[in-house]
Formats: sequence, C-alpha cells, structure tokens
Amino acid sequence: MTLRAIHAAEAIAAEPGWMTPFLASLARDDLAPATLRGYRYDLRHFLAWHRTVQDRAFAIEGLAEYDLIAYRQHMVATGLRPATVNRRLDALRRLCRWARGTGALAADAAHDVRPMRTTRNRQPVGLADIEIHGLLRAAGASSHGLAARNYAIAQLMLQAGLRVSEVAALQVADITMSDRSGSVRIRHGKGLKAREVPLNASVRRALKQHLERRQAPNKDAPMFVSSRETAMPVRTIQAVISSLARRARLKRVAVSAHTLRHTFALGYLRDNPGKLVELASLLGHDSLDTTAIYTRPSSDDLAADLERSHLNVDG
Repeated sequence: MTLRAIHAAEAIAAEPGWMTPFLASLARDDLAPATLRGYRYDLRHFLAWHRTVQDRAFAIEGLAEYDLIAYRQHMVATGLRPATVNRRLDALRRLCRWARGTGALAADAAHDVRPMRTTRNRQPVGLADIEIHGLLRAAGASSHGLAARNYAIAQLMLQAGLRVSEVAALQVADITMSDRSGSVRIRHGKGLKAREVPLNASVRRALKQHLERRQAPNKDAPMFVSSRETAMPVRTIQAVISSLARRARLKRVAVSAHTLRHTFALGYLRDNPGKLVELASLLGHDSLDTTAIYTRPSSDDLAADLERSHLNVDG
C-alpha cells in the first residue's frame, strides 16, 4: 500500500469516538499541544492502514498484538525511518495503556511490541561560525521591511536555543531587557514547563531594533507577527529559516529551525565544557540523557581521531 493511498483513506475517515477522550487524558498529563497533534496524526495513520488490510471496521476492543506487529512490519517495509516507526508505535502504546485503564482492553496489546533499534551515536549537527554569519547576513538583508524581524528571530534561536514553538508563542511581555542584562521567559515550554533564559548583548540589540520597528506594541502582543499583524505560526517561522538558509547558500547540512537550537547547544558546551546541567536547564530538558547527545563525538571528531591514530601509517 502506498503512502498516497493511506493519506487518501485518512482524508475520508471519520475520527473514532475514543480519540477525543484519549487525547484529553494526555492533556491532563501536561503533554504539549504539538505532541497531542502528533499523536492524533499518527493514530489516524494507523487507522487508515488498518482499513486497507481488514474487512471489518476498527474497534479498540478488538485491538490485538498481531495488528501492531503487522503495522510495524508495514512501516519498516515502506522504508520509514526508525524514529518515525518508534514514534507511531509510542502513540499506539499510550493508546493501549489508556484503553486498558478504561476497561476497553483486557490486556495491553502493545506490551511485547518492540521499537526499532536506532544508531544515534553521533551528536546533532550545528552550524559553523562562517555559516552563522552567512545566515545572519541573509536575515539582515530581508526585503519588504522584514529585516529587523527575521534578524531578531535568527539571533534569538541561535543565542538562546529556543524551540520554534516557543518562539511562536512569545509575547512582548515575555522579554525583559536593560543595557546590561536581559532574559526571555518561556511560559509554556515542552510539557507546559516554564523557564527563563538569559539574553546576551547580541540578542538584546536585535530585539530592541525589532521592537522599535513595531512602534511600542502592547505587552500582551505577539513578539513576532506576520504581514497580517497576527502571531507568526510555527510553520511560517520554519519557512523563514529555510528561506534564509537558501539565500545564504548553506548546503553542508539541511538547515531547519531545530538546527539553530543544536547550534546554540553545541556552542554553549564548546565555551563551557562540562556544564551539562546548566545546558539542560537552558534548553528545558527534563533528563540529562536528552542533553547528553551534545557530548557524543561528531563525525569530524572521529575522523580527526583516526588521522592521529598510531595505526595511520603508509605501508
């Protein structure tokens, strides 16, 4: 079955009655709205697949382990990345736990369904200094009066490591600045957790220039707005970053909004070796295991190590 067929089936399918109470239970557990949307999408994908292989309507009471195993095999066979397969299995795993708790399932059908193995043994890729300067130059050269806004967005993500969803949710009141210090308050980070991130002089200058062009907006106004003077959606910010990367001709890596977050984290540890706890606090990570990916060796590190190896001799 092709992805196009699955998407077509998704489009005409009515959402099952259990979807809303299931997602409501996750919301009570403080899962972020973006996570809830992801689970809904993944479960609808499963339901669309299920309709193509079964001659009966899906009923959560009849969900069995072999359904999940067959779905896993289908995703692997169609070449989905392990991370995508595991994310969709996690959505089903949570659904099974919820269904068992409500009495809809007698047993947890996902209990013995194993995730795919991943080989994430390299640190994430960030931008080099010359690439950062190129991106910022492209932002500062934006047309249609958007230079100050785009430059401030790029600086904020590069120098403070915010998630793109956090940037989209910012209000003017969340920014505190003086001549010598400043900070941004994240009211609803991942998992609805709040935190405060310091702002260095470069970000403060960029934000001040942006606000000056906005002509003193109200404190409860969105920090970044589109041409319609409404808060910039996540997708628009992502599109802005991608456009800046193209104009800066950055081709070494695929640049996304999350690449800027990686760049911040890698730069922080380069300048502050060993300060993993502090970095986790700045990034809003619950677990140091998540932050520890930035301490793993990069491909360049491994190549350099091999070049220095005593085994590297001409024979």
